[in-house]
Amino acid sequence: MSISIAIVEDEKNYNNALKKVINYQQDMKVIAQFFDGNDALNNLASISPDVVMMDIQLQDMLGIEIILKLRKDMPNTQFIMCTSFEEDEKIFNSLKAGAMGYLVKGESMDKILSSIRDVHNGGAPMSFSIARKVLHHFEKEAPEVKGFDELTEREKEILELLSQGLLYKEIADKKFISMDTVKKHVGNIYRKLHVNNKVEAINKLNQTKN
Repeated sequence: MSISIAIVEDEKNYNNALKKVINYQQDMKVIAQFFDGNDALNNLASISPDVVMMDIQLQDMLGIEIILKLRKDMPNTQFIMCTSFEEDEKIFNSLKAGAMGYLVKGESMDKILSSIRDVHNGGAPMSFSIARKVLHHFEKEAPEVKGFDELTEREKEILELLSQGLLYKEIADKKFISMDTVKKHVGNIYRKLHVNNKVEAINKLNQTKN
């Protein structure tokens, strides 16, 4: 089955360029385009695509606001921020809201396409410059780890495998369970650790090892 994608981007030329390149791929298809935030906010949940490419600075609202309002209603959708902004505040607010990826618009289309596939398979794709900022931020901050003791042994095993860079399918194969079961365990991990994405969860795991 192909990966279903929605694009939320008010720059029409970029929105249409993304659609054209994505639809040229055999394993993915754009099922919706939105050119303003309000339209996306009202319609995304009913469409429920696998992946949403989300601009941060829309003319009528922030893409971060849309994710915050829709995240609980779209548990199976992965959000990738695709933006020209590289400020720390916007990066971390996006990740806290539940975005699983963060790409700078200058990235090549090949990088964008591989990021869509990556996030769909349980990855957390980021532009190199963004990944460095995230790692530097976590090196500076080491808050108390809460909720780790609540994890089951299986959840701890899966979190460890996530930290090693394994994708959902690879974890499923390794543990002889279905990918849906892996996703359920990951959802429980996020809830117990009070995090919204894999980057934050792995950071908390690393804190327990220090």
